[in-house]
Amino acid sequence: MRGRGAGTWLIVMYAPSPIFVAGTGRSGTSQLADILGEHPEIHRIPMETRFIVDPGGLRDLADALTIRYDPFVGEDALRRLSDFLTVRVPGRRDDRGRTVPEVVGERHYWDAVGRLWPQLVACTFDESAPAAGSRHADWPAGPFEPRSQRRVIPRYFSDRRELIGILRRAVDTMFGEAAADAGKPAWCEKTPFNLLCMDFLWELVPEATIVHIKRHPVAVVASHVDQPWAPPTVDGALAWLKPVYDRWLDWKATVNLTDRRYVEVKAEDLAADWPAQRRALFERLGVDDFATPSTFESHRVVNRNDQFDPGTREFVERTLGAVIPAMGYA
Repeated sequence: MRGRGAGTWLIVMYAPSPIFVAGTGRSGTSQLADILGEHPEIHRIPMETRFIVDPGGLRDLADALTIRYDPFVGEDALRRLSDFLTVRVPGRRDDRGRTVPEVVGERHYWDAVGRLWPQLVACTFDESAPAAGSRHADWPAGPFEPRSQRRVIPRYFSDRRELIGILRRAVDTMFGEAAADAGKPAWCEKTPFNLLCMDFLWELVPEATIVHIKRHPVAVVASHVDQPWAPPTVDGALAWLKPVYDRWLDWKATVNLTDRRYVEVKAEDLAADWPAQRRALFERLGVDDFATPSTFESHRVVNRNDQFDPGTREFVERTLGAVIPAMGYA
C-alpha cells in the first residue's frame, strides 16, 4: 500500500472483482464504464439495470423481509419487485433498442428471476371478496368487482445473511454468467446512484470494487439543466443535486473507506492524462494495464466550464457552499 498526496494514487492490489461505477449523474459514469468494459478482463453490463438500488428493487426488498418486516410490508415489496423484474425491466430499452434481459442473456435473466420468487414466498392464498350486502366500504363496487384476489405471504428472514445470499445468487446468475459468456472474469455495472447505496452493494457483493467518478459540482449542475429527465432550471438542478452531495458527504464522514475496495477519481484528471490515469486505475482494479480503444475525452468534461455567466456561477457556488471543497475542488 502506498499513501497518496496531491496528484498521487493510493495503490492497493486486488484480484479482478465485480465493479460498480457510481457518481452523481453527468459526472462521466457512462464514459468510464464503457472504457472499463473494453478491458479484456472486465465485462461491462451495457445498460443500467436499476433493479438493485432503485425503489422497488433488491435493496428495498432486503429491508422489507428483515428489519422492516410485517406481512403487508413484505407483500408490497414482493409485488413491487415482481413488477420491476417482469414488467418494467424487460420493457425498458436503451438507445440501441435493447432490454436488460437481452444484454445479460435471456436465459440467464429469466432463470434468475424464476428461481428467486419461490425462495422469497412462504405461501399464497386467495382472499375472497365480501358477500353481497357486507362489502367493506373500500372494496371496489360494480359488476366487475373481484370475487377474490391472490395474496402472498412473504418469508421473514431472521438471518439477513440468508436473504442476501439468495439475492447474490440472482445477481451472479445474471451478471456473472453474462461475463462468462463474454470470456471475462469480472463484470462492471453502472448506475449513478450506486453512489448512495454503497453499504448495500458491499453487503450484496462484499468483494466488489466501487469506482466513484467525480466532476466539478458546478459543471454537474450545468449538465443537469440540459437533460430532459432533470429540472430545466438552475434552481431546480440545485434542489435535485445538493441533497445528493450532502447525503453522500454525511455518509462518507461515518465510514473508513481505506478499508474498502473503493476507488475515487476525478473526471478532470482522467481527461488531462488518460494514459497515466488509466494505468493507475487498472492497477487499483487488480488488472493489467491495457491500451483501451477509447480514451477519456477531455472535451466532454470541459464543455460545461463556461456555460454559466459570472453571476449565475457565483450563485451556484454560493448555494453549493462547502460541497465544492468537500468534493476536492477549489
